[in-house]
Amino acid sequence: MFGLLTFVQATEERLAMHDSEPKPIPIPIPEPGRSPLPDPAPDPGPDEIPLPAVVGFEAIPAALAEGWRDFRRAPAFGLLFAAFYVAGGLVLSAVTMAAGREWWLIPFIVGFPLIAPFAAVGLYEVSRQIEADQPLIWREVVAVVIAQKDRQIPSMAMVILLLFMFWVFAAHTIFALFMGASALTNISSSAEAVLQGRGLAMLATGTLVGGGLAALLFSISVVGLPLILDREVDLISAIIASFQAVAVNFPVMLVWALVIAGLLFAAILPLFLGLFVALPVLGHASWHMYRRLMPDDAWE
Repeated sequence: MFGLLTFVQATEERLAMHDSEPKPIPIPIPEPGRSPLPDPAPDPGPDEIPLPAVVGFEAIPAALAEGWRDFRRAPAFGLLFAAFYVAGGLVLSAVTMAAGREWWLIPFIVGFPLIAPFAAVGLYEVSRQIEADQPLIWREVVAVVIAQKDRQIPSMAMVILLLFMFWVFAAHTIFALFMGASALTNISSSAEAVLQGRGLAMLATGTLVGGGLAALLFSISVVGLPLILDREVDLISAIIASFQAVAVNFPVMLVWALVIAGLLFAAILPLFLGLFVALPVLGHASWHMYRRLMPDDAWE
């Protein structure tokens, strides 16, 4: 009986050792007449960014004319994208007037050119498809804009919004520092309060601070934003390329920035309604200015 138990245990141990041994991986037998699977395509990586082109002052009226042409060709897209900002401006005006703090609206109106480039993302795509002679289909245009959430656009939007909010904070701080006890004055009905003494100093300081922020954001976005939409590049590389484009075309870019700010400010005055035209035209025109600064032949 003892010998039988010993035999059974030895047999079980041998079977366990046999099961624990690694088994060879079977090699598939190729089927006759069947071609092998291709190797996966390598990741091409980010696009190379060349040095920007040098443009002349004639690029400004040419870009505006092309922006007007694109708006006339596809007005529905421009009107829709502009409607969000017109509605936002009207709501903000109603809220500030209801609170009796109309002067709060001034920093938002003055700072609107800071966020206007981000408003043009959808318009960039419309101009890109018109340039490529592709049919404009609402579903495809909106899909491209939505798809930007997985790329670098949200990072650029965060930079733009942070700078805009910093400007609003700085504007309120400057107002409080210079006006002091006069801060309770309703400057919407007593405009002379800011046209003399400390009011003039406040306006000068606010202009310098706001102008510096606007110049910084313009230098970041004038090429950086459309470049991110057009090419596979990271945020930092797009910002560097944008600064380079502004640096080599500084006089032209300075005038271009003043044209954008002037047209947007004039469009805001009639209850924001002028944005229905100014915002789409400038959005399309900004795309064509980007094309001049970073032409296709520079990527070849």
